[in-house]
Amino acid sequence: MGRSSMRGEGTRARGRHDGPPGDGGEASAARAGRSGHGRRERSAAPEGGHPPDGPNRRTRRAARGGKRRVLRWVASVLALLILGTGGAGYLYYKHLNGNIRKEDLTLGDKEMADHKANAAGQTPLNILLIGSDARDSKANQKLGGAKETFGGPPLADVQMLLHLSADRSNISVISMPRDTMLKMPKCTDPDTGDVYRASTVDVQTNESLGRGGPGCTVAAWYELTGITIDHFMMIDFAGVVSMADAVGGVPVCVDANIYSHTSQGKGSGLKLKEGTTSVKGEQALQWLRTRYGFEDNTDLGRTKAQHQYLNSMVRELRKGTKLSDPGKLMDLAEAATSALTVDKDLDTVKKLYDLAEELKKAPTDRITMTTMPNVYGTGQFSGRVYPKADEAEQLFRMIREDIPLDGKASKRKTPVVADRAAPDAEIAVSVRNATSTDALGPAQGRASTVKDLLTEAGFARASVDSQNVEPAARTGILYPSADLEGDAQAVAKALGIPVAQVKKSTDVSGVVLSVGADWRKDEAYPAKAAEEKTPDSANPLNGADEKACMKVNPGFTF
Repeated sequence: MGRSSMRGEGTRARGRHDGPPGDGGEASAARAGRSGHGRRERSAAPEGGHPPDGPNRRTRRAARGGKRRVLRWVASVLALLILGTGGAGYLYYKHLNGNIRKEDLTLGDKEMADHKANAAGQTPLNILLIGSDARDSKANQKLGGAKETFGGPPLADVQMLLHLSADRSNISVISMPRDTMLKMPKCTDPDTGDVYRASTVDVQTNESLGRGGPGCTVAAWYELTGITIDHFMMIDFAGVVSMADAVGGVPVCVDANIYSHTSQGKGSGLKLKEGTTSVKGEQALQWLRTRYGFEDNTDLGRTKAQHQYLNSMVRELRKGTKLSDPGKLMDLAEAATSALTVDKDLDTVKKLYDLAEELKKAPTDRITMTTMPNVYGTGQFSGRVYPKADEAEQLFRMIREDIPLDGKASKRKTPVVADRAAPDAEIAVSVRNATSTDALGPAQGRASTVKDLLTEAGFARASVDSQNVEPAARTGILYPSADLEGDAQAVAKALGIPVAQVKKSTDVSGVVLSVGADWRKDEAYPAKAAEEKTPDSANPLNGADEKACMKVNPGFTF
């Protein structure tokens, strides 16, 4: 049956959760690939290559070496966007480009905001990693089980947002459990023109993929978090297996023997003995899909297992031992490019290489894996989860404001202050009242009050800007260029505003103090150190932690 225009909410409020025997309700993990046929475009071959009468042997060797260097780094973007793969030859390079499938970045009707540059003019990168449970091929059907699900709409059962800091010093990852309930945005299918209306009731987040493609999953993330997403990468069951085989094994740990299987046929089938085991191929997929057997048998335990696997994969790849065999490198490059669906701005090996060059700058011990803080639903939504209002928003805000989740200060590529601050009396500051919220109007007189505070502190050129009052949840100080950074920081210091809230912006022509909704009262600025800390409920895991071990549910041991 064809999809009708102007869809409402789906009849399923929960997606595939307690699936039929053989499927076990297990989500795909770290995997994805669109199920719609005929909608994957092939990217054009890159320019380059040498003519038959090309360069001398030494130059050709250098060119081949350069191409190998390009391919050597593809695997980190493709395996967890961190390391690389290899291969040689222009034709093979062109072939790899042809493997990559691409789709629109977002299918929503809300334009994503531009990134705010840091003091050095750098901007962060946000990449949404999507794992699809699509049963759209014989390979996926064999791995996914449950014949009644074959050909059905795919579910985005794994969703991880990877944030690379503006200064490239750290990487933060937020997983959203597939059981998360939220409002879906309006999405338009780019191929059929079908419009999926914004939902009026809560819908399980993994259903976003069936509303036109991965671009709707991106739109749902932006609607919930306000985090600008630059790229997405999607992989499916078969892709996970091929990648795991090509990598050659990833060490994982369980604190007891585990067999993920129930008398009703549910479970991933994972069977491991206590301790550390190197998993690959189908066994790696089982690990990533396991819910029954880890912790409380929910998607939250599965998310932790995925974090452990991905961190371990990064460490293995960065050791380089698995990348020394040219044949294995080519296998990894082939598997990686064939497994991926990406957005149209990330559709060639060269672009993936450029991205990997940025990602590899963050050391392993500055990678932080987290899960969106959440609370369980009640009634008909028992067993589902909702974002935990304050703590989830704190995590999202830290990503939006490029605050490292590991609690360490970011490195700067330039000195903290390019020029010394001018004398306070010579610094011109425009103060804006941005204190209004969705529920409250602007606090009367806040810009004038804060301007008076600055005047008393010696900033004689402080003034009120009553023309620009766009609401801001948080007080901030903006400046347009490096020569005014010192002035902006001097203003922050005078009022007790954290330096992390001093940002470079091309939207202003001078130093601007925007008094946000967090400073509506006539008191000293209420700076909170806790706001710069990752909530404990996010279960942060450091990428260098080699002692991480999954807790096995007592009902699934042997």
